Amino acid sequence: MKKDTRKLPSKRIWILIIIALILIPFFLFQNKHLVITNYTYESDKLSPDLDGYRIVQISDLHNATFGKNNRKLLDAIKSCSPDMIVLTGDLVDSNHTNVKRAVSFVEQAVTIAPVYYVTGNHEYWLTSTDRQQTLQGILSAGAINLDNLSVPITRGDSSFLLVGLDDHHLSDETLKRLLTNQNELSIVLAHEPQYLQEYADAGADLVLSGHAHGGQFRLPFIGGLVAPDQGFLPKYTSGDYTIADTDMIVSRGLGNSIIPIRLFNYPEIVCVELKASSKKPTSP
Repeated sequence: MKKDTRKLPSKRIWILIIIALILIPFFLFQNKHLVITNYTYESDKLSPDLDGYRIVQISDLHNATFGKNNRKLLDAIKSCSPDMIVLTGDLVDSNHTNVKRAVSFVEQAVTIAPVYYVTGNHEYWLTSTDRQQTLQGILSAGAINLDNLSVPITRGDSSFLLVGLDDHHLSDETLKRLLTNQNELSIVLAHEPQYLQEYADAGADLVLSGHAHGGQFRLPFIGGLVAPDQGFLPKYTSGDYTIADTDMIVSRGLGNSIIPIRLFNYPEIVCVELKASSKKPTSP
């Protein structure tokens, strides 16, 4: 009889296999479990006709998918009953670009509510061909490109000003030129949050931003650990911030890029409900 000399995996290998089987589902959940964060923004500049108006913010998707054809993400957006959907940059990712997937998402989103879009840094990092195809695809899908533009949003006899900044004009005089009527409520779409002081100096009322990915890894009592353009222990990563009369809501975003995983930092959909009052924005 021949003796089988093949070695069984060592105890150490079995331990590593078990750890991997535990960690893989854990990290998948961390990076694919969608949450909806609801805010109420109250302003005395808002007239009663716009009371209850809902804005859903989608930021930093980075070509991520949630369910087949992003159905899980789209269903979550629809559950918010939005009057408007805003895309605050980095819809695509320059490291693993999929223009078709980005455009497909927009094509489906516009069937839920009007979609407004501004560029993030990753749109500018695309090749010229990919950048052109992305923008043309988004426009053809029915979204409105709001880069360095403003548009009045009306309901009944009431309106507010929706303003967009592209990622190359966040800290110059562009926003001041767009905010010509300080008596009208202004909501600004700006991809990067670290320019809050500049947004406040320009007189913005509410800014919707992203870019920080929630600090990527979030720890109790510390918050986010690292963010683009803010480095370690960044100041603006998630939630609402205020300088003077300007409030800013920072979305944790949905996808990843250079750092491929999140930790204790679920992908986030932001829903902002407008209220005709004089109070500041609060999160529940």
